[in-house]
Amino acid sequence: MILYGNSFSPFVRKVLVYAAERGIALANVQIQRPDMQSEFLRASPLRKMPALVDGEFSVADSTAIITYLEAKSPEGPLYPAEAAERARVVWFEEFADTLLSQVVFKAFFNRIVAPYFLKQPGDESIAREGETKDLPPLLDYLETAVPERGGWLVGGRLSVADIAVATMFVNFDHAGIRIDAGRYPRTGAWVGGMLARPSFAGYVAAERAALAKFAAAAKPP
Repeated sequence: MILYGNSFSPFVRKVLVYAAERGIALANVQIQRPDMQSEFLRASPLRKMPALVDGEFSVADSTAIITYLEAKSPEGPLYPAEAAERARVVWFEEFADTLLSQVVFKAFFNRIVAPYFLKQPGDESIAREGETKDLPPLLDYLETAVPERGGWLVGGRLSVADIAVATMFVNFDHAGIRIDAGRYPRTGAWVGGMLARPSFAGYVAAERAALAKFAAAAKPP
């Protein structure tokens, strides 16, 4: 199976981490630009990543991909079978994919994607709006949802909820957004534990190293 997309995308990373936690082998292939691979375009007609190709089958969108992988490899699922727990996992995934990702777009795009990848100025006012206006209410909610003594968001075990939410915090960190441990102690400890997992740690380290090179190259001689 081939997963098209770059792990700098929180949605691509979400699938890669999910696959690592499940022990599912995915070949991660970067999207060629401007002439994108025909397989990628077949899988993702709107040219959004990630996209999965598995033989004759292909699909885009991180949730659709994980749904497919859950059904294809049913042993050790990361969506609970119990109705209420499954609904909560879907809720947290939606919370991450819609609300938290809006802040990623504002901050990560304008501080990282625009200057480093697109070679154009970002809008710091938009990034600051995401960091200072949009994010705090979401963190306030998350602080009430994280278990007091650590653990998982749903059902006392790792699920897609944990992966979907935690992947957004990697991009926050890349964009220079730090969690106030005094205001959000549960959230800070939970995020730290998630990103230290082997499934996350390798991607986080590689992305940080790449960004360091981008930053060094961007400095005037």
